[in-house]
Amino acid sequence: MTLTYLLILFVIALALAPLTHFIPSKRQRRIAGLREYAAVHGLFVEFRDLPKGSAPSLARASRGHVIYYGKRIAARRERPVAAGAWIYEQDSWRSVGSRQPVPQPVQGLPTDILAASVDAGSCGVYWTESSGEVGIEHIRQVLECWCEELIS
Repeated sequence: MTLTYLLILFVIALALAPLTHFIPSKRQRRIAGLREYAAVHGLFVEFRDLPKGSAPSLARASRGHVIYYGKRIAARRERPVAAGAWIYEQDSWRSVGSRQPVPQPVQGLPTDILAASVDAGSCGVYWTESSGEVGIEHIRQVLECWCEELIS
């Protein structure tokens, strides 16, 4: 009798085992929470490659783990926004491609940010989502300042 119950329990466990692959891991739940926090606070999140011209070692080290957190730039600007990108390496920011000065707000970004960029529609940062909600809040504040600077 107990052998029958054990056999039934084993068959049920065997049938349910593949379903465990659909349960999000602790890391996946944390990242989903971070991205939700960012969206609720006015940022958008995209998968983007690091800006062209970034150090190859940086691109290889972060492949598949870099995410772009951006802030849309309002259409009410007096002048067009010049596209640019900057990377953080060896404890300082440097421009990628054309030589452009590092924007003042970018210099205030946390050190876990890999790169920052601006284009006609948004400004944002590339990072690995390593500092949690505190990091996102700091990024949000910097991007708010940067957007204000770009539209004035």
